[in-house]
Amino acid sequence: MKKIPIPIEENLGRGHLACAGCGAAIGMRLVLKALGERVVMVFPASCWSIIPGFWPYSSFRVTAIHAGFVTGGATASGIRAALDVKGDDETLVVVWGGDGGTFDIGLQALSGAAERNEDFIYICNDNEGYMNTGTQRSSATPLMAWTTTTPVAQPKENPKKDIMAIMADHQIPYAATATIAYPEDLLRKMEKAKGIRGTRFIHLLSPCPPGWRIPSEICVKISRLAVRSRVFPLYEIEKGRIYTLQEEKRVVPVKEYLKLQGRFGHLSNSQIEEIQRRVDESWDRLQRKARC
Repeated sequence: MKKIPIPIEENLGRGHLACAGCGAAIGMRLVLKALGERVVMVFPASCWSIIPGFWPYSSFRVTAIHAGFVTGGATASGIRAALDVKGDDETLVVVWGGDGGTFDIGLQALSGAAERNEDFIYICNDNEGYMNTGTQRSSATPLMAWTTTTPVAQPKENPKKDIMAIMADHQIPYAATATIAYPEDLLRKMEKAKGIRGTRFIHLLSPCPPGWRIPSEICVKISRLAVRSRVFPLYEIEKGRIYTLQEEKRVVPVKEYLKLQGRFGHLSNSQIEEIQRRVDESWDRLQRKARC
């Protein structure tokens, strides 16, 4: 992957309340570097309703607006309209929503905004569960994963929702996946999104040490293994139909990704083989789309 300089400026200050090793904190730091200071950030209810700190204090150095769980896409649409009325076409409007506020509770508002091709960037911080309220399952939680609402005796029975396919079907100008393990790739995609008008969607995988039952120091390693195992491949979709893959040459078996996470500690060999089969099928489908 192409090396690009990472900006020195910091728009996430000290004193935030993220857990040690939080993938979302690393992701936020990188995203804010890419966005710069001329931005309005919209935060539907999520971990980031708490992490910046308690009013009147905040670790953000940009304008931040907290929105209801359901209303990320709608709130951003309204802010964009207000800025347009003022003649301000330079300030970016960006939503940072969790998977609960994107895949589930906020999907209707996001879908409506995407159908209208509203001019904002939507970043889904995907930690694969409702982590802020106690590690409950969401539709982004992987198949057979442990959560507090899908215990070991009865792990999640349904596969993870394909949010990228859903956004592609809206035929928005740009959608991309990214992880904190590949910061240059993340920043490049953010810069590309900044130069496009209309709805742009970034699916950012952010490991959660307590929710995934991993040591805080391996958060970046887990993110890299997610890509190398093709559980979370890196790619872009333009206009809903043009796929570009950022292929990882050092491919590893899915079990190398799963075995480091306590939420998958209950899996049998046959269950791991089933997950591997599904990942292989998903990768084959993605490659076919990229060849079209």
